[in-house]
Amino acid sequence: MSHSVKTIEERIDKIYKMAEGHFGEVRFVGIKLHKKIGWVAKIQFDEFESLVSEGKDADEALKNLRKRVKKIIERYNLV
Repeated sequence: MSHSVKTIEERIDKIYKMAEGHFGEVRFVGIKLHKKIGWVAKIQFDEFESLVSEGKDADEALKNLRKRVKKIIERYNLV
């Protein structure tokens, strides 16, 4: 079984769909390189504050953002 490497676009798309399915309106999901911090992934909503995560590379930042969104959804579902 081969391990396929996900592209940054696929990661962004997955986060977008997961957040949109749970929260509704998503303004954008993106990634950028910040000079002092490193890679920063961000999801911005219309109704809520945005979520940000960092990583040593773009993949790690997106993985961390996905984990944060997933954790929020799981907490919400426990209530």
